[in-house]
Amino acid sequence: MSEFQNIGLIGRTESDSAVLSLKRLMAFLEREGYSVVLEKNTANDVAGHNARVSSKDKLGELCDLVIVVGGDGSLLAAARALAKFSVPLLGINRGRLGFLTDITPDEIEEKVGEVLSGKYMAESRFLLDMSLRRGGKPIYHGSALNDVVLHSSEIRMVEFDLYIDGQFVYTQRSDGLVVSTPTGSTAYALSGGGPIMHPKLDAIVLVPLNPHTLSSRPIVVEGSCEFKIIVGEHNLADARVTCDGHDRVSVEAGDILRIHKKPHRMTLIHPLGHNFYETCRSKLAWNLVL
Repeated sequence: MSEFQNIGLIGRTESDSAVLSLKRLMAFLEREGYSVVLEKNTANDVAGHNARVSSKDKLGELCDLVIVVGGDGSLLAAARALAKFSVPLLGINRGRLGFLTDITPDEIEEKVGEVLSGKYMAESRFLLDMSLRRGGKPIYHGSALNDVVLHSSEIRMVEFDLYIDGQFVYTQRSDGLVVSTPTGSTAYALSGGGPIMHPKLDAIVLVPLNPHTLSSRPIVVEGSCEFKIIVGEHNLADARVTCDGHDRVSVEAGDILRIHKKPHRMTLIHPLGHNFYETCRSKLAWNLVL
C-alpha cells in the first residue's frame, strides 16, 4: 500500500491549461483508489467533482501529500501555507520555468504513479521568516521559500543599515536588498547578480540591487544567521518589502525588518532521476552555444 493515501490538490485556476491538467490528475487518482481533497479555491473552478473540499491550511492536517498544478509561484504559495504541517509537496508544471514543479503535463499518470508507488526523491528546503516593526510595535509578519526583498518602488534609492547576528555590516544606498534561500538563488537573486546555490546548502545570500558603490557585492552566510535591516531615518524613497514577490508592504524611515530561518521546513518531492544541474541546463539555457 502507498504511504500516500489522502492526496490534496491545489491548482492555478486562472489558467485553463492548469484546470485541464487538474481534472486529468483527479481522474487518474480516483481510478487508482486514492482519496482526493481539493483546496477550496481550486474546487470552485472544477465543476462536477465529488472530492472533499478543504481550506489550504486544513490540507496540511488531512493529507499525506499535496500536489500543486501550476507554476513555481503556485508551489511557493503552497509551501508558505503548508510548511508547518510537514506535508510533502509535488509539482506539475503549468507555468513558465518550472524549477520546483518538474513534472510535465503529459507525464501525469506515469510520474505521479511512480511517486505514489514509492519511487521518488525527497528534498528538504528551508524557508525564511520576516517581521516588520515600527516604533517598537509589530506591523507585519511574512514567510518566504524564495526570498525576502526590500526594494524601492520608484527611481530613488533606499537607504538602510544591515546587521548580521548583531554585527554591523554596512550602510547602503541602493534600489534594495534581496535576502535569498538556496531555493530562491535561481530566481530574483540570480537576476540581481547573485550566485546559484545548490538546494542542499544551509546558506543565505544577500544580493544588493544596483548599489550606489561598485564595491558592494553579494554575501553568502550561514543559514542560521539572523538579519536586521533598519530603514534610514532620512530615507525618502517609497520603499516596500515583499515575501516571494507577494504581500507588498510599505516601509517607512526607522522601520526595522528582522529575517531568520523558519523553524519548519518544506519537503519537496521529485520523480526518480531528478537532477538539479540538468534542471539548470534546461531552464537557464546552459546548453545554448552562441
